[in-house]
Amino acid sequence: MTLTVTSTDPVDDRPLGPALRRGWARRCPNCGTGRMMTGYLKVADACPDCGEDLHHHRADDGPAYLTILVVGKSIMALYLAVFLAFRPEPWVMITLCWTLALVMALWLLPRFKGALVALQWSRRMHGFGGED
Repeated sequence: MTLTVTSTDPVDDRPLGPALRRGWARRCPNCGTGRMMTGYLKVADACPDCGEDLHHHRADDGPAYLTILVVGKSIMALYLAVFLAFRPEPWVMITLCWTLALVMALWLLPRFKGALVALQWSRRMHGFGGED
């Protein structure tokens, strides 16, 4: 008796994991070598290395929401832990937390945008499928 398994699922030629890692690194989700961004947050129209069209992306406010969520939760947890452990002066807490929040937000925002664009590319969303 021979058992054959047939799948109706298309071959996943755009795996999510590598695409997200490349997007997080702000590289082209297709080749991984070309720069996805032409500026701090401006996504290139196409990859300079492989020519993959990237202008289809619809990142909109998603990266900002994710950044606010991660930075806000992290800073508040740190604020509470430091305050309960050391009871520093208010100006020390404000300086520490505002500085750390600003650095975290500026570092995370382009990475979240790159990952979101790579997610859309990997799942063939918003015109990345090539059908239009």
